[in-house]
Amino acid sequence: MSSTLDSLPPALAKIVQRFQRASEPKRRYEQLIWYAQKLNEFPEADKLPENKVPGCVSQVYITAGLDDGKVIFQGDSDSQLTKGLVGLLVEGLQGLTPTEIVQLTPDFIQETGLNVSLTPSRANGFYNIFKTMQKKALEFKLDLPN
Repeated sequence: MSSTLDSLPPALAKIVQRFQRASEPKRRYEQLIWYAQKLNEFPEADKLPENKVPGCVSQVYITAGLDDGKVIFQGDSDSQLTKGLVGLLVEGLQGLTPTEIVQLTPDFIQETGLNVSLTPSRANGFYNIFKTMQKKALEFKLDLPN
């Protein structure tokens, strides 16, 4: 087990381990499709420019809300594989505090092994989705009283 895995929030560590066990790219893709199917229905009304993830070839949308100090994400994409990446991140970051999300480094993306299976543009999109989620969490952190 790597030091990166130890420092991850439990839900995200579990996801990373799940992908590490899937040695073939086909299995990783199947897992991504599974995460895509787990996502809640994304409201059409939230498909706004301010919720669009920049730097993605696919259309990707992320919204965030705050519930009792914890960030709740929703997301969608017009591509099933990218939607799976969104689902993976939503599940892994859901219910963390803004501070916990902002402090995460994207190293875990390499730990999943997905960067090897994905095309360069998808791998870059994965990173952009993660950075967008961090940015939304940071906005909550800035709004919280000290």
